[in-house]
Amino acid sequence: MHSIKSCFCLLKARNSPRFEDHVILAAETTFNVNEVEALHVLFEQLSSSIIDDGLIHKEEFKLALINSESKNNLFADRLFELFDLKKNGVIEFEEFVRSLSIFHPDTPDEDKIAFAFRLYDLNHTGYIEHDELKEMVLATLGESNLSLSDDAVEAIVEKTLLEADLNGDGRIDLEEWKEMAARYPSLTKNMTLPYLREITLAFPNFVMETEVPDSALVF
Repeated sequence: MHSIKSCFCLLKARNSPRFEDHVILAAETTFNVNEVEALHVLFEQLSSSIIDDGLIHKEEFKLALINSESKNNLFADRLFELFDLKKNGVIEFEEFVRSLSIFHPDTPDEDKIAFAFRLYDLNHTGYIEHDELKEMVLATLGESNLSLSDDAVEAIVEKTLLEADLNGDGRIDLEEWKEMAARYPSLTKNMTLPYLREITLAFPNFVMETEVPDSALVF
């Protein structure tokens, strides 16, 4: 029975548009083909956690990320916005893979730094300005359950701007952000998720159910 199922899956793989899409995604991201297949299993779980429609809604994204579908969380909201490449209020599988690829350990640091810059650029101006930086500092403190006086927060923001704003225009551009990230690698330490290199191990049933032909599997 298993051999018949395997033959059927191999035949299906050769003709399946979904498999072809996965090959394209693997070619255009840091993931290989069977990792993309494993991510599809994860995507199906996330996209059916609240609304079973094959799309990840913000509530489902936040439920997976912070274990709450309603709690206010600036980082979760910003990440959802960046994952939603089509800006239509949901995350499709292709968007999920392309965005998650940024967090792969093998993705170049330059791509991670650029993504982190966009995360902080709340107003989409191409700059990180005083108020945006302050909002992110407050969000970071909140994530750690820390509370500082407004003066202390302001001091952190001013010190950061003073150090990062190399041309003195009162804001941080991408090149200045890159310089700062080079001096302080911790700025982008959360941009790498080591387990993504072993994503197939998270789904033990994946190898039995995958549409990837044996010749394409990577272990």
